Order: sequence, then structure tokens, then C-alpha cells
Amino acid sequence: MEISRDYQLGPLERFALMFGGEGGKGAACLTSAVTNYKKYLAELLGTFALVFVGSGCVCADYYLVQSGSQGFGLLGIAIAFGFVVVAVAYSLGYISGAHINPAVTISMVVTKRMKSGVGVMYIVSQVVGATLAGYLLKALFPEALASVFLGTCVLGSTVSVSQAIIMEAVITFLLVFVVFATVIDKRSTPALAGLAIGFVVLFGVMVGGAISGGSMNPARVFGPALASGHFANHYVWWIGPIVGGVLAGFTYDIFFSEKKKRLANIKGIAKKRSINGNGVRKTNNGRIGTRRPTLA
Repeated sequence: MEISRDYQLGPLERFALMFGGEGGKGAACLTSAVTNYKKYLAELLGTFALVFVGSGCVCADYYLVQSGSQGFGLLGIAIAFGFVVVAVAYSLGYISGAHINPAVTISMVVTKRMKSGVGVMYIVSQVVGATLAGYLLKALFPEALASVFLGTCVLGSTVSVSQAIIMEAVITFLLVFVVFATVIDKRSTPALAGLAIGFVVLFGVMVGGAISGGSMNPARVFGPALASGHFANHYVWWIGPIVGGVLAGFTYDIFFSEKKKRLANIKGIAKKRSINGNGVRKTNNGRIGTRRPTLA
């Protein structure tokens, strides 16, 4: 029996497919899209943890300094950011990939590793998680509201906007490049991916902390900024990370990915197995046989 191909996708199916549906008619397609809620929830929780621990460490450092203690310093804050990323990567990575960063998600979308609708929902989840963490920090560290702006990023003294954007683009490039090399590329050792990504975040905060805050993540800045009302030069932490992330994704795809090599190998195998002029082909064991029609 031949399956009818006259069925046209309705608005429900089109909407569901945009947001991760796997096909089907009507409610079946929508149901398959709704099952992605686990991924979106994982992104929300992961970004919440990142902002609560990382930006919370900035707030706690301020409290310690005000009380006369030594405080964590830049190194302590960098360690907090790096190790919370490691924890999130290993605890939630198998659910959603643990992007917890719009720059990472956008790089996946532009390199066609993720549907645009799913990418939008990832980013919404990340921003919501960061915002919830920002307002929780506001309740827990009220004195850090007007001083360190709840841990949101600010430009260093005498630092220009262009310098900050370049810094954010460079360190985010390195971060996303490592994500592609350790998580996306199947030739890597996945067991070490979380550690590699966490260490890049740690180093990025250390290097960029004095210039731009070392964010590498628009959502990580947005949550505390919204809760504190501090949006000075806020576009820096969207432009820099997104540009750096997209460049890293394309760079890895063009120069390091084996996608084209694999495609060439597949074409070569297909050519060897193609039918000759008499309609006779050789099978893998060298026997000669006649191609049989396959059912569509």
C-alpha cells in the first residue's frame, strides 16, 4: 500500500516542529515537542546554579571585605565559576548538553546542530534561570545591590567599550571552541569534557576579570543586572560573547571537523557499490547479483 503524501503540515505541526517535535500529525507532534521540557528545565536549573554560585561568590566577597576579612579575590571567584560549570556539566550535560550560555546555544544553531526554535527555548530558559538567581541574591545580599551590583559585570577602570568587547569575544571564542572539541566532536574523550570546559571558564574569568569581568555568558550578566537595575554598557556582554561563540563554531566546522571527510568517504563507498552498465552489481563478498527492486 502506498502512503499518501498529500498531507500538509498544519499550524500546530509547524509550531511543534520548530520547538523540537519529531513529526507526526496533530497532537502527536506537539507531544513530542513538549517532552523537551526536561531539556529546558535543565538549562534553567544549570544557569540558575551558575549565577547563584558565581555571582553569589562576588557578593560574599564584598561582605567579607567589608567585615575586615581578606575575601576571595579574583582567583577565588574564578574558581567558583569554573567548578560550578564542571558540576553542572556532569550533572545535567546528559539531559540538555548543559549549554547554560546563550553564546553556546547560538553557536549550535548557526552551525545547524540545533533547531532554531529549540535554541530560542534554550535561551529563554537560561535567561529565566539567571534572573531567578539574581533576585534570590538580591534578597540574600541586599548590601551588595548598590556596591557590586549583585555580581553583574562592569568595565574595569580606564577600560573602553571596544576593549571589553574584544576581551569577551576572545575568551568566549576559546570557551566555545573547547565545547565543540570536547562535547560535539566524537573523536574526543567525553569523560574529560566537563573538566576542560570548567578550566577554560576559570582561566577566562582570571584573564578577563580586570577588563570586562570575564563573563563569556550574556545570561550570567543579565540576571544580576536586571535584579540590581545596573545596565551600564550592557550590550558589551551580548555582542562580545555571541560574536566570539559564532566565530568559534564556524572555525571548528571549517578547519577541524571531519564532516566533509566523512561525506567524501561515504560517497566513495557508494560509488564502489554502484550498479554497472548492465544492471549488475558486486556485493560485499564479491558475488555477482542482480539488483532487486526495493519497496518505497
